[in-house]
Amino acid sequence: MEDGVILREWFGRVDSEKTGSITATQLKSAFAIGNLDFPLSVVQQMIRMYDFDRNGTMSFEEFLALNKFLIKQAFSDLERNRGFLATDDVYEALNKIGFSLDTPAFYAACESFDQKKNGRLQLDDFISLCIFLQSARNLFNAFDTAKQGRVTLDLNQFVYCAASCRI
Repeated sequence: MEDGVILREWFGRVDSEKTGSITATQLKSAFAIGNLDFPLSVVQQMIRMYDFDRNGTMSFEEFLALNKFLIKQAFSDLERNRGFLATDDVYEALNKIGFSLDTPAFYAACESFDQKKNGRLQLDDFISLCIFLQSARNLFNAFDTAKQGRVTLDLNQFVYCAASCRI
């Protein structure tokens, strides 16, 4: 429960206008205080993922759901005080949180989110990758109505999916 109190206090400070919700810009600034430098597009994606009432902002309850997702990610278990995850660690971490990708998809995703292009993902890179994968999974599941793990898309659907997952 102490974490909930801390999160409530933090949320209250970020919600400077006391509206009960925070914008992407406010959330980005709050992350920056914790040395997490996410592009605004990634923060907007986080809000879209957890904006259950679809009002474009994040309530405290939505923030708690995002926080639970971010804590669930396995970065801290595998970074071994190095401040980054090597590729093998990323693979293990993604598997721990339920993202089982084949080799080509895994390496393509890692390359896309490795900002420094050195084979190492920093915390913000890793969280961005997790946000992308969760968004992609949610979108895929919307098209996989038969729950068979496969979808067939026409060009319009593919463009919609690509645009929706773009960070």
